[in-house]
Amino acid sequence: MNDENPTEAVSSVEMRSAGESAVPQVDNGPFIVLPMRSVVLFPEIVAPLTIGRPGSIAAVQQAVREQRPILVVLQKNPETAEPDADDLHPVGTLANILRYVTGQNGEHHLICQGVRRCRLASVSRTGGYLTAEGETLTEPDGSAPEVEARFMNVKQQALEALDLLANAPDELRQTVRSITEPATLADMTAAYLDAQPAEKQTILETLDLKDRLDRVGDLLARRLQVLRLSAEIGRQTQEAFGERQRKAVLREQMAAIQRELGEEEGTGQEIADLEAAIDTAAMPEEVDVQARKELRRLARTPDASTEYGMIRSYLDWLIELPWAAPSPPAIDIAEARRVLDADHFGLERIKTRIVEYLAVRKLAPEGRAPILCFVGPPGVGKTSLGQSIARAMGRQFARISLGGTHDESEIRGHRRTYVGAMPGNIIQAIRKAGTRDCVMMLDEIDKMGASAHGDPSAAMLEVLDPAQNETFRDNYLGVPFDLSRIVFIATANMLDTIPGPLRDRMEIISLAGYTAGEKLEIAKRYLVARQSAANGLRDDQVTVDEGALQAIIARYTREAGVRNLEREIGRVMRHAAVTVAEGKTDTVHITEEGLAEALGQPRFENEVAMRTSVPGVATGLAWTPVGGDILFIEAAGTPGNGRLVLTGQLGEVMRESAQAALSLVKTQAATFGLSQERLDRTDIHVHVPAGATPKDGPSAGVAMFMALASLLTGRTVRSDTAMTGEISLRGLVLPVGGIKEKVVAAAAAGITRVMLPARNRRDYDEIPREAKEKLEFVWLERVEDAVAAGLEMQNSTGS
Repeated sequence: MNDENPTEAVSSVEMRSAGESAVPQVDNGPFIVLPMRSVVLFPEIVAPLTIGRPGSIAAVQQAVREQRPILVVLQKNPETAEPDADDLHPVGTLANILRYVTGQNGEHHLICQGVRRCRLASVSRTGGYLTAEGETLTEPDGSAPEVEARFMNVKQQALEALDLLANAPDELRQTVRSITEPATLADMTAAYLDAQPAEKQTILETLDLKDRLDRVGDLLARRLQVLRLSAEIGRQTQEAFGERQRKAVLREQMAAIQRELGEEEGTGQEIADLEAAIDTAAMPEEVDVQARKELRRLARTPDASTEYGMIRSYLDWLIELPWAAPSPPAIDIAEARRVLDADHFGLERIKTRIVEYLAVRKLAPEGRAPILCFVGPPGVGKTSLGQSIARAMGRQFARISLGGTHDESEIRGHRRTYVGAMPGNIIQAIRKAGTRDCVMMLDEIDKMGASAHGDPSAAMLEVLDPAQNETFRDNYLGVPFDLSRIVFIATANMLDTIPGPLRDRMEIISLAGYTAGEKLEIAKRYLVARQSAANGLRDDQVTVDEGALQAIIARYTREAGVRNLEREIGRVMRHAAVTVAEGKTDTVHITEEGLAEALGQPRFENEVAMRTSVPGVATGLAWTPVGGDILFIEAAGTPGNGRLVLTGQLGEVMRESAQAALSLVKTQAATFGLSQERLDRTDIHVHVPAGATPKDGPSAGVAMFMALASLLTGRTVRSDTAMTGEISLRGLVLPVGGIKEKVVAAAAAGITRVMLPARNRRDYDEIPREAKEKLEFVWLERVEDAVAAGLEMQNSTGS
C-alpha cells in the first residue's frame, strides 16, 4: 500500500484522539518523522493521509501514544520502500494528528493539521521508525508593499481559477476571500493546486514571502491558461452543436417547401445522375416504376438521415443488376467438345448430356434451361465440370456454396425494414457476374439444413423451377427478377438429404468413381503437371514412371475420386523438390521402387484371397457416400441352442437381412444335406469387420446367405468372387442400388467375378468399359444361382 490521500471516508474499528489543539514542540527535537511518497503538507492545512509501510505505522502509533506532533516529510524517490536520511527533503511540516483510524481491511488513516515548517538537521532510526533533530521555522513579516501587491494578484488568480472550475465548492471561494495573511494564502493555494509534488516541495522550502508568492503565481498562471482554453473549447462545441441543429431544421423546412412546390425531383447532381442511370438500365416496367418512386423519396430525404443511405443503397442495387435481355449465345459445338475433353478425362455420358444441352440452346435460344444436378463422391470433378460448362458456352461463371446454409434469407434476402439488409446469394452472384445468362454453380446442395430462421431448401424450390423462376422475387428487391436464362448446375454427394420436391425439379446425373485406368490417365494428363508446378519444379526437372503412378493408385489410395491421389503425388513432388533444392541433382526420376522413401510403406493391399480361403467367409459389395467398397461377411458356428449373434455395428435393416438369410438356409437345410438337429445345436455368430464403422442396408443379403451356407456345408466361397443383392424368404434375389460404384470398387480390389441381381441388368450400360473388361458377370434370379456359381464344389471337414 502506498502513502496517498484517501478519497472516501473509512469505517472505523479503532479510533484514538490526539487532541485537536495540542501545541507542537518548538525546540529542536527529536521529532518523529513520517516519510510520504507523493504528499506535501503545508502549515495550517488539514489533510487526510493513508499509510501502509511498517515504519510509517510505527511512527504514527508512537506519536499518538505520546501525544506528540509528527514531522511530515516528502521523500525524494517515491519508489524507495524504507527511506533513510539521504532520501528525505531538507524541509518538512510539523503537524498535529487530529484523528487516527484503522479501517476494516487493515488500512491506516490519519487526519493531520500542519502547524509550522521545520528544517531537518540529523535523521536516525529508532524503534523501527525515523526520528530527526531540527529547528522550526518562523514565517517572515508580510506587511511590505511588494508582498501585499503579490498577495492581491494571487488572490485574484485563485478566485478566477475557482470560477472556471465547474465543481469548485462555494465554501472554498469564501475561505479564499477571507484570507488576510500572504503566507496563509500562498500555502493554501499551493496545497489545493494541481501541481507536481516536486513543485509543491519547492514552494514549501521557499521562506521569502515575495519569492513564494511569485512561484505560486506562476503555477496559477499556467493552470489558468489550461482552464481558459478548456472553457473556450467547450463553448465552441456547444455553438457547433447548436449550428448543426439549426441547419437540420432548415433542411427539413426546405424539403417541406420543395414538396409543396413539386420541385423535389432532379434536385442536385446526385439525383440527376441516378435518374440518368435508371434511364439506361433497361429495367422492366414494374421495376422502373419502383425505382423512380424510390428516387423521389430520396430527393425528399435529408442526406444526413439514415434512411437516405438505405434508399441510395437500394437504388444502386436496382441500377447495377443486369436487367437487359442477353443476346443469343453463339455456341460452337465442336469448340465445346474440345473444351470438355481438355478439362476432363472420361465422363463420356456427362459430356454427351452437356453437348446435347448446348445443341438445344443453339437451336432454341428462348427455351428454358434445365437444372442439372451432379451427384457423386468427393473428388470426381463435379465443381470443375461447372467451370468447364461455362467455358464451353462462353458464359460467365458464378459459384454459390450452400454447405451449412440454414437461413432462408441467405437465398431470398432480407426485407429492407431490417438494418443492414442485403439481397440473397442468388441476386448477389448475378450482380457479380454482370449478366443474367451466366452459369451458376450451386455447390453442396445436399448440405442445407432447416432452422428457426426458415428452410433454405424450400426457398430453392422457386429458384430451381423453370416454370416459376422467371418471376423470382427477392425480399430485398421487392420486384421480380428473371432467372430463366441462368444455367443452374447443382452438386451433391448424396440424394437422401435433398427433399423430394427439390430433387424433382432437377435432372440427376450420377458421377461414379473413376477406375484405376481412368485415374492413371488423369494423373498423367493433369495431376503430375499441376503438382510439379505447385512445388516449384519444371517439367525437365522431374519425371514420374507410369508404374509409380499405378503403385500410388493401387497401394497408397483407395477412393472414388482423385483428391487423395493428387495429395500423394504432391508429397512425392515435395520430396523431389528437397533433393533439387539441396543441389544433390538437377533432375529427379521417380520410380515404383523409390516410392517408399517419399510415401512410406504401402497403406493398402489385396487381402481378398486371404479373407475368403476358409468356409464361412463371403465378399460383399457396399455403397458409401465416397464410392463403392468391398465388405467381408464372416460367420462362425459354436455348440449351443441355435442362437444368432450379430456384431460389427450393423444397422436394423442389415440385422434383418442376416436373420432372413439364416431362415432361408434353414428352409433349404435338406438341399444342403443338413440335419435339423445340427442346426438346433449350433449357435451362429455373424461378424462384419471394420467394427468401428456403422453399416446398414439390405444389399448384403446374398453375401450373408453365402457366408452361412459356406459355414454349414464346409464349402468355401470362391476367392475371386464378390456379390451384392437383397434376398427374400422365398429365395428371390432382389435388385439394389449403387451397382456402378460397387462394380468399380470390385475391379479396383482385384476381384475378377461379380454376382449381381438379374433385375439390375438395366445398370450394365452405366458400368465403365474398363471394369467390364476386367470382370465376369453372373446374374442371379434366386439364391440357388448364387450357390451354384459361388461355392467351391469340394467339401471340407469344417463346421
